[in-house]
Amino acid sequence: MDPNSFSEPDLCICKHLHFNIEVLFEKKVLHGSLRLQAVNKSSNNNRLILDTNKLKILSVSDAKTGHHMQWEVQPMNSKSPFGSALVITLPSSSSRDGEAVDLEVLYETSPEASAVQWLAAEQTVGKTHPYLFTQCQAIHARSMFPCQDTPSVKTTYSAEVIVPGELTALMSAIPTGNHVVSGNDKSSRKVFTFEQKVPIPSYLVALAVGALESRQIGARSSVWSEKEVVDSAAYEFAHTEDMLNVAEGICGPYVWEKYDLLVLPPSFPYGGMENPCLTFVTPTVLAGDRSLVNVVAHELSHSWTGNLVTNHTWEHFWLNEGFTVFVERKIMGRMFDEKMRHFHCIGGWKALVNSVNDFKDAIHLTSLVPNLEGIDPDDAFSSVPYEKGSALLFYLECLVGDHDQFELYLRSYIETFKYKTVTTDQWKHHFLTYFHKQAEQGVFSEVDWDGWLFGHGLPPCKPAYNTAGVDACTDLCQKWIAASDEQLDSFSPEDIKDFNSHHLIEFLSLLLLEKPPVDIAKVKTMQCAYNLHSYKNAEIRFRWLRLCVKAGWEDVFSMAVTFVSEQGRMKFVRPLYRDLYAHEKSRALALSTFHSLKPLYHHITANMLEKDLDLRQ
Repeated sequence: MDPNSFSEPDLCICKHLHFNIEVLFEKKVLHGSLRLQAVNKSSNNNRLILDTNKLKILSVSDAKTGHHMQWEVQPMNSKSPFGSALVITLPSSSSRDGEAVDLEVLYETSPEASAVQWLAAEQTVGKTHPYLFTQCQAIHARSMFPCQDTPSVKTTYSAEVIVPGELTALMSAIPTGNHVVSGNDKSSRKVFTFEQKVPIPSYLVALAVGALESRQIGARSSVWSEKEVVDSAAYEFAHTEDMLNVAEGICGPYVWEKYDLLVLPPSFPYGGMENPCLTFVTPTVLAGDRSLVNVVAHELSHSWTGNLVTNHTWEHFWLNEGFTVFVERKIMGRMFDEKMRHFHCIGGWKALVNSVNDFKDAIHLTSLVPNLEGIDPDDAFSSVPYEKGSALLFYLECLVGDHDQFELYLRSYIETFKYKTVTTDQWKHHFLTYFHKQAEQGVFSEVDWDGWLFGHGLPPCKPAYNTAGVDACTDLCQKWIAASDEQLDSFSPEDIKDFNSHHLIEFLSLLLLEKPPVDIAKVKTMQCAYNLHSYKNAEIRFRWLRLCVKAGWEDVFSMAVTFVSEQGRMKFVRPLYRDLYAHEKSRALALSTFHSLKPLYHHITANMLEKDLDLRQ
């Protein structure tokens, strides 16, 4: 089963959850009850096991009779990321095979719950009201509520959430209403209700509470954020409905009813999170020119690959992310052109190379299907499942030789496994069954399946991407690498006059692959020629700062510190901290910066940075 969960869903499995919780900002806890409806799958089983992490369990009772039930939270290993098992003894009447179990757990989260980030008013854009948001992927849901915290279990859910009267609550579900109530202290409270009718795994349960406003951007979509950001976000994501229509043309009907976006505060650790009905997005994609909307294409694609069809355990994470990157780039190819699709694939390959290099001391985690026994899935997180998985699908599409036929296969895969979870073996069996004629003809005889799925490092081969879109970037990169000191004055703004932001990102990405790093004289000349300090696009800024830090340009160290203090997106802050830490001249700066900013970062970000900076005990 799942090596990252204590639960035993093969014996007793949850089917529906109902939350009745209050958000207590002053205590930094969620307090209330969770009603679980489950099915006992074995007549020999008399228990339900739930994952927890630092939860305060107050009581467990039969939801129908109110009778107290026996329960025990097993001792927690302080060094384990997996928390503790909550073992509930089922009444004898529930011990029959297929018998329904209906129970209620009264509980409270810890102020240190890893799934919940509490922001003081001064940490928000508006500076007036507090804010909270949750991030449950991969195994953090157990710190927010007792659950079978494994992607192999999907449940529907409903919720009643009580928040301060001036705030708004949103969840990864359809809002069904809200009303005002009075608290014991006469203060105003508001109750928001939600319903998610499509079964989802625990890591997709999400909650955000803050001073939020919305703007409608399409027939099925609105964008939410603080009022200071919401209009710029509405502009940035104006084409979401078009993207949704294109995605349906590739993957089939959208089953989630709404596709809203929530632009979170800067401490959000990811580019986006595919919470159903409400994608969470980092503000670092608000470039002002809609150049980074591929993040939305990615999260939207998860509506089919990840949310509708879900990896059975985190060891098969590539089935979520590799498929989603593949579909994301299909969408970009449809909305722009096939050259754009290849352009992003080439950039993705560079990200894969960087990830493989970063994992040189844990090379086993570069397998597409790694063994995660005893390993926190966060520690295995990298571009590998995204880019190696997408590259495998691109490679197979090329072998099939017919893009339209491969998209029909994609629809078949989604239709076959929708509302279910899937393993790599099941995927492979379905793929070879669907393309059985090609398999019989030997079309896939050259595929090194074990090398792709279980091999370490880069894949057995690189797909044949069309490089036409990146040739100008490659030529300019090579010109810089080959230039002698005497030739540096030959560079000028004319070199990049035809480059858009994607070209600049590609150009800088190519330079970052150079070993040894590009030297300081060239980096300083590059600034004089292109004024790269002036760019606000986060993807450009990130790569440019890395290039400068790697070159040892001390004047730029403070700019790197400013960047990691403005936002907490792991894609950006982790490599920059590693670069600063790698230099003797900036190592102390990296450590002091982290210690000062740690309280502002999300728990996941801070935890991973401690690993990067050798601060873990």
